[in-house]
Order: sequence, then C-alpha cells, then structure tokens
Amino acid sequence: MPIRMTACAVGIVLGACLLLSGCSSGKSGADSRVYRMGEPVAAGSLIYSVSETEWHQQLGEGPTARLPQYRFLVVRLTVTNSGARSSAIPALALVDPAGQTYLELTEGPGVPDWMGYLRTVSPAQTERGAVVFDAPPNTYRLRVSDDAEPGAEKFALIELPLQLVPVVPLHR
Repeated sequence: MPIRMTACAVGIVLGACLLLSGCSSGKSGADSRVYRMGEPVAAGSLIYSVSETEWHQQLGEGPTARLPQYRFLVVRLTVTNSGARSSAIPALALVDPAGQTYLELTEGPGVPDWMGYLRTVSPAQTERGAVVFDAPPNTYRLRVSDDAEPGAEKFALIELPLQLVPVVPLHR
C-alpha cells in the first residue's frame, strides 16, 4: 500500500512539473526568439526592422558636442504599422548579456534623422529614423514592443552585434 501512495505522489508531482514547464516566467507577451538585424520583427501590429548600428564617442562637434556617460549607440530602424488604427511607437531598450537594461535617450540633438521620443505611426505607414542610447560598448538585444496597455504588451528582441568600426562624424 505505501508503494502505491508513493507512486501516486510521484505521478502527481511529475504531472505538475509538466504543466508548469509550459508556463513562461518572462514578461507577458515576450517572444522567446531572438531576431537578427535586417529581419522584420513583429511586436503586435508594429513591425520593426533594424538596418544599422553606429557607436559614437560624442554627438556633434565643438563646444556644443554632447558627451555620453559611456558611448552613444545610434540605431537606425523602420517601424511599420500593420494594424487598423494609429499606434504609438513605445520607447525602446537595450538589454545586455547580464540582463542590464539601458533605455532610449529622450533627446536627440546631433543625431541625423532622429525619430523623436514621442512618436506615432498611422495604419499601413512606415516611420524611418534613428534612436540613440548611452551604454557601454557590448553586444545587446534591442527590446521592442507594441503600444498595448501595461501588462498586455507584446515584446520581441533583436540581436545587435558589437561592431566597432572607425567612427565618422555625424554629418548626414
């Protein structure tokens, strides 16, 4: 009789483990796949595509140059609205391999084609431009999302490999 109860208890524990293994402990709506630069990435009705990244030691030149705490990372991307209503483009974030997050800067002086911080995209339209971060040089994942209510957002990650090439001043 005790063997039967032990087998039953083990069966219940194993069943619970199988049920719980399908649950996600990450953010709700998080896409577990990591996308490459250049690939279209859907987060809800917003479709993101990163075309280029550039690291800069400063933005602008001369006495008005902006200096970062670490380095500026300029990310060039497009955002297309595949939905039926206008959508806000939420703030973006960098996530490093250790899980540290760096938020998009709210000001873009010295960044050509800066998308702005408060931005919207109409249905079937595409916005193009650049966003900027202040972060240490590293490989990052760009966290993008739709504009759903907090807790209901859909997230996706885009791999941004570390590419330190000779920096050309931003004069585009």
